[in-house]
Amino acid sequence: MPEDLELPVLRSQQPAPPPPGSELQAIEGDPGLPLVADTFRYFRDPAAWCLERYHRYGPVSWFGLIGLTGVTALGPDAWDVVQRNKDRAFATGPGWGKVIGPFFTRGLLLLDFDEHLFHKRVMQEAFGRPRLINYLDEMNPAIATALAGWRPGQDFPASRRLKQLTLDVATRVFMGEESGPEADELNNAFTDCVYAGSSLVRFRLPGGRYRLLGTRWARGLDGRKVLERYMYDRVAAKRAATGNDLFTVLAHARTENGDEFSDADVVNHMIFLMLAAHDTATITMTTMLYHLAKSPEWQQRCRAESLALDKPFVEFDDLDKLPALDMVMREALRMVAPIPHMMRYTVKDTEILGRFVPKNTYVLINPQMSHQLPELWPEPERFDPERFSEGRREDKAHKNAWVPFGSGAHKCIGMYFAGMEIKATLHQMLRRFEWSVEPGYEVPWDRWSLPMAKDGMPIHLRELP
Repeated sequence: MPEDLELPVLRSQQPAPPPPGSELQAIEGDPGLPLVADTFRYFRDPAAWCLERYHRYGPVSWFGLIGLTGVTALGPDAWDVVQRNKDRAFATGPGWGKVIGPFFTRGLLLLDFDEHLFHKRVMQEAFGRPRLINYLDEMNPAIATALAGWRPGQDFPASRRLKQLTLDVATRVFMGEESGPEADELNNAFTDCVYAGSSLVRFRLPGGRYRLLGTRWARGLDGRKVLERYMYDRVAAKRAATGNDLFTVLAHARTENGDEFSDADVVNHMIFLMLAAHDTATITMTTMLYHLAKSPEWQQRCRAESLALDKPFVEFDDLDKLPALDMVMREALRMVAPIPHMMRYTVKDTEILGRFVPKNTYVLINPQMSHQLPELWPEPERFDPERFSEGRREDKAHKNAWVPFGSGAHKCIGMYFAGMEIKATLHQMLRRFEWSVEPGYEVPWDRWSLPMAKDGMPIHLRELP
């Protein structure tokens, strides 16, 4: 039997009842269909599935997927219990590890409690204001070079080109290198690692006519090896170098007590941060381009702001001078959260909103679902950046109404970097191009892992005079 074999659990089972006299309630729910459970319904549209369960059972219910029985924690109040994690019952490592552990080993997202705090403290230096200013200085010319290679026309595959652009930027800013012959191999390796997390067959199958069933998982494992080799080949040089790229900064990062990362720590964090830096930014910019194409009045409003700056590149202090673009970005993050679902795991008996959750239970939280609750967001399906204007601030309806970057101890350390990259890219695009889509076009999202445009999102791209 292969050593990386993980056989799927095909029977879903209701969590244990609460202890007698605890005054906690049992969790309601259902296992879904025989054998496949709710797997295909969930991945077709996770947020819609969560909304349906939320209205049927409330914030907490039990469910079954192939390979997993778990409990939902849906809506802003349940989110608060899990993310605040007051009794330290909810661990991210075993939760996310079930999905992406073999591919993003010991990335920051998979660490917990004191160890997570230590690693985040060491990394904090890499995302402070002075570092962000340096990253932006490196980022702007990389964006300009990428955009100079775009060829306007009909059916321009915007999402695919944005993915390549963000990888080029991450390679320059995070690695301190220009994209070279390895770029395609790295891009494919990252993609394989992301998609492997949603594989139903989670082991390598031997050769023969059934080999294709295990391809996604096997490709993810092979992709991880590619990324490790690429990073380990450079660690020693980064330790000996001086520079402003993230790799060098992490290689030299120290706490006030002099604590530092091991080589393995640096490699693991770089692999995870490279993923976060280019896939999540790609998703948000794809969503922004789509809605700016469908709403030309907003596209022109954002363009007018960028033209008013009268600068080819945004500087750090300019980032707050693009309020329309900021509202569009926030609305895009609401409509398509780059990481739409997250997994936790209970390391001891606990409760969520009065429901008993036993130890060793997977807990699913879904920011995308909270972003679509009509009691928080009127007409949630409508693109309306003014939701975030000072006169409305619908994101303040609940402290957890808008949580695309998470919250609490695990709030995304790179959220300001992401916003900076997105605004810097859109600023240059708005000054250089205008774009539209065919009437009636809608993005066909593939939601089996991170949301990706299946068709590359074709747009009509035109160069401005």
